[in-house]
Amino acid sequence: MSAIRFDWYSAKAAANLRKHGVGFEEALVLTDDEHSVGEERLVLLGLSAALRVLVVVHCERREGNVIRIIPARKADRGERTDYAERRAP
Repeated sequence: MSAIRFDWYSAKAAANLRKHGVGFEEALVLTDDEHSVGEERLVLLGLSAALRVLVVVHCERREGNVIRIIPARKADRGERTDYAERRAP
């Protein structure tokens, strides 16, 4: 099995960084609608390497082991609470 690669559109990554303050590179530790036909989108809620709780939407590309990040953003208050409650012992 080959290693999984990540990709994204640079314009989308720049827009995401401006809008949400989260770079896709940060989202890697967790992974345009016209390109999503037939793709299953998955949502991750987790802690980044910068110790921020993020929400990352991604899909697996058909051509090889590629995970494409769509948006990534800081979790809102409710999402952070949900994350903390799920992680509590």
